[in-house]
Amino acid sequence: MPCNSPTAPSPKSLYKIFCAGFFHFKRGMIFIKEYAYIRVSSKDQQESRQVIAMENRGIPSERIFLEKLSGKDTKRPMLQSLMSTVKKGDTVVVESISRFARNTKDLLGLVEKLSDKGVEFISLKEHIDTTTPTGRFTLTIFAAIAELERECTLIRQAEGIAAAKSRGVHLGRPIKKPPKNFAEVVKLWECEKISFEEALEQTGLKQATFYNRLREFRNGKKK
Repeated sequence: MPCNSPTAPSPKSLYKIFCAGFFHFKRGMIFIKEYAYIRVSSKDQQESRQVIAMENRGIPSERIFLEKLSGKDTKRPMLQSLMSTVKKGDTVVVESISRFARNTKDLLGLVEKLSDKGVEFISLKEHIDTTTPTGRFTLTIFAAIAELERECTLIRQAEGIAAAKSRGVHLGRPIKKPPKNFAEVVKLWECEKISFEEALEQTGLKQATFYNRLREFRNGKKK
């Protein structure tokens, strides 16, 4: 068909067709579909910027998953729907990492789930594309940073615990002190004048706590 024909597709149309995931060929003759995930933090925020970015890639509206929730919300229905929809050979595209994941750890976890399904990941703002060596290398850096953050957190926790213990601060759940009648109840129980269940009822303690306080009580008597 001549290029000057009225029905000939324009270069822009051809570009959109080329970009549309439905017509992508990668890894042999597998059809590649691109799916978009868009998130805004509230109903008042506009998602138009993200939508335009996805439309420019040729991603149709039926493959755009729009979420209007805070990134801190772990229960994101549209994200879960996207994760269950994509299959091997597909690609998930986001405008930026902050729209997709809550933090580095969350990002790596989501990308790992996609990878397990044979699904690629692209973040436009950060230029991350797991179909390329550079993109995979970038994710490796993210993983290293996440591991460093985790180790630093553990070190700070250990240092904080050690400092607290040196000051005599009790860590963990508050110790429940035995009631004033504990010694009397223990004596009745040891003399088999009341049952163990009655001892628990009279002290108001659970079984494990009762035994812990009993051990401390007996050790205190030995001293």
